[in-house]
Amino acid sequence: MSSRETKTDVILIGAGIMSATLGTLLKELVPEWEITVFEKLENAGEESSNEWNNAGTGHAALCELNYTVEKPDGSIDISKAIQINEQFQLSMQFWSYLVNSKLIRNPQDFIMPLPHMSMVQGEQNVSFLKKRFEAMSNNPLFQGMEFSDNPEKLMEWIPLILQSRPSNEPIAATKIDTGTDVNFGALTRILFDHLKSKNVDIKYKHSVDNIKRTSDGSWELKVRNDSGSVERHNAKFVFIGGGGGSLHLLQKSGIPEGKHIGGFPVSGIFMVCNNPEVAAQHHAKVYGKAKVGAPPMSVPHLDTRFIDNKKSLLFGPFAGFSPKFLKTGSMFDLVTSVKPDNLVTMLSAGAKNMSLTKYLIEQVMLSKEKRMEELREFIPSAKSEDWDLVVAGQRVQVIKDTEAGGKGTLQFGTEVISAADGSIAALLGASPGASTAVHVMLEVFKKCFPQHMKEWEPKIKEMIPSYGVSLMENTELLHEIHASTAATLGLSEKELVYS
Repeated sequence: MSSRETKTDVILIGAGIMSATLGTLLKELVPEWEITVFEKLENAGEESSNEWNNAGTGHAALCELNYTVEKPDGSIDISKAIQINEQFQLSMQFWSYLVNSKLIRNPQDFIMPLPHMSMVQGEQNVSFLKKRFEAMSNNPLFQGMEFSDNPEKLMEWIPLILQSRPSNEPIAATKIDTGTDVNFGALTRILFDHLKSKNVDIKYKHSVDNIKRTSDGSWELKVRNDSGSVERHNAKFVFIGGGGGSLHLLQKSGIPEGKHIGGFPVSGIFMVCNNPEVAAQHHAKVYGKAKVGAPPMSVPHLDTRFIDNKKSLLFGPFAGFSPKFLKTGSMFDLVTSVKPDNLVTMLSAGAKNMSLTKYLIEQVMLSKEKRMEELREFIPSAKSEDWDLVVAGQRVQVIKDTEAGGKGTLQFGTEVISAADGSIAALLGASPGASTAVHVMLEVFKKCFPQHMKEWEPKIKEMIPSYGVSLMENTELLHEIHASTAATLGLSEKELVYS
């Protein structure tokens, strides 16, 4: 057993999109800082960031109905959609900066233009969608959104969905052409290749077993490599970006901010079309409405995807339950995450979410034919032999005590937990996660490096021109940024030829 000890400025745990984004930002801001990355798998972007483990939606709140809520008076609250759209714009600007700086050669390796649509059925839902469209299309962030309940128009937009559908059923959709399909796995790998060229030490097949505070306020990590030998690594700042694995490491750090927090794992399954003729008839991400009792991340959607330069068609996700916190995790992950300080929180969440747990277990038990029935709500003519099942990534939703929800409230979203002195931060939660990675890392900077923010600000503004500014309130800047990011990232539909 080796007890070799190394010292570095920054340690990033997990080689996913979050660590990739943080590392890339830091290398632009303070190139002299030494960064070490530990990843337990063989390559970057293999867990939650992998292209087969997430929906690849550039989450800009253009089509996700759960970000716009109907209030008791019938009006539609679009504040969350505005917030998420502004956050996605930050990512687009940063990616554009990387392309302009020649750090990313070909943006089409990870991002493609793709219409984002919402589709609903039934009179009540059509009325909701129309009100949502009216609320959103008046906002400069959602300019260009169209609404239609005309079957002929819808046939143009979504022929595969409209074919062989009963004509007496009310159906409506909104469409906006500025949506994107993002291959977060490819982007993660591109960014890690760049970090490697900047002398970042990336150690694959290295698992972090423990993490503890040293007397000088830095952090010591006990790391095990694939041959079983143990190394000690010391850093002034640690970022825990290990997807579902982050909660256990946050608990091991012992920081008070990590107490009373639990995790609820949700698994997912997609159906992938294996018939190129069927896949060719659809060109959009079409999001429907979640069934009553379903969690927001299991909103059904039919997605065109671009993976390995090939156009694919996916439907899902079907939610499910597994006690693992990572796809490559352990069946004991959930049990071992329960500690004396979060026991009451976890039990309260369990009691509150019996119906959700029941729903997830029912989803696990679905036969392929039952899944096909759900798919046929989108594609009435879908044939079983044209579709295969693919297991998607694990997501761990945050459980914590909140003022609004009381003890054991299940949170849907992404959350940064950091120590009071800013020496360690952990990222927990799920969607819209990857899409808002740049926003999340700017939050990490504010919490963990407040002393550097003044000096870093000019460079941050060079990378992200709208930093600190509301785009909704600055329409001139918004139009300028939209035009420049679309040009830099090659998002003008007309210029692209699909294979």
